[in-house]
Amino acid sequence: MAQSVWGYDSDNGPERWHENYPLAKGDKQSPVEINSKDVQHDSSLAAWHASYDPGAAKTILNNGRTCRVVFDDTFDRSVLRGGPLSGAYRLRQLHLHWGSRDEHGSEHVIDGVRYAAELHMVHWNPKHGNFAGALKQPDGVAVVGIFLKVGKTPKPEMKRILEEIENIKTKGKEAPFQHFDPSILFPKSRDYWTYHGSFTTPPCEECITWILLREPIEVSSDQMAKLRSLSKNSENEPVDPLVDNWRPPQPLKGRIVKASFK
Repeated sequence: MAQSVWGYDSDNGPERWHENYPLAKGDKQSPVEINSKDVQHDSSLAAWHASYDPGAAKTILNNGRTCRVVFDDTFDRSVLRGGPLSGAYRLRQLHLHWGSRDEHGSEHVIDGVRYAAELHMVHWNPKHGNFAGALKQPDGVAVVGIFLKVGKTPKPEMKRILEEIENIKTKGKEAPFQHFDPSILFPKSRDYWTYHGSFTTPPCEECITWILLREPIEVSSDQMAKLRSLSKNSENEPVDPLVDNWRPPQPLKGRIVKASFK
């Protein structure tokens, strides 16, 4: 398995990542399964706040593993603060994980429930100088995770991202994606679970404070199908649908998941 070709197939998928990325077998890996009975309510957990500048959105791309929207993070223009965090964390990118069918696709599992997809908003702590520096620190990165469930009344918020899918059908394609306020993707409730974990993709650095939102947002079956129309191959190669780009839950190894709600 060459360093550059990790993926989600049987020959290069999550079961084998540790061969090239030993951290994938670490003690603080993500995602995890959250069982309500083991979660601790922590009344000291504050509310979190995001103030995002819609002008910070730059591009949307298909890197063969996910669909990603990239933001300008050269200064504190779109930040997340509060909750379990100290200081402001800058929004760098958001991306999605999804399944081949509506019944699965999320990375975190809640009381045995898997959602159709999971959206990750990746923020980093500028006190560590740059993103690469933040990856080396336990408080370097904060990710807001939002579940997507298939329902009858899809939220219009995902529409903007999905409209662009036509322009990034194949791996390596990138399109301008301007003037977008990602806070429209937040559900109504601000309730969250939090724990210390890792990136869910190699090298699986253990630098993430997770803020997982309890309330999912709704998408339609058609919207999910649109995501699945992306290809993990380049333009000149046969279409290979980009689906099931999720990592299964990892052992908690003694970590406690805390909840902002009872």
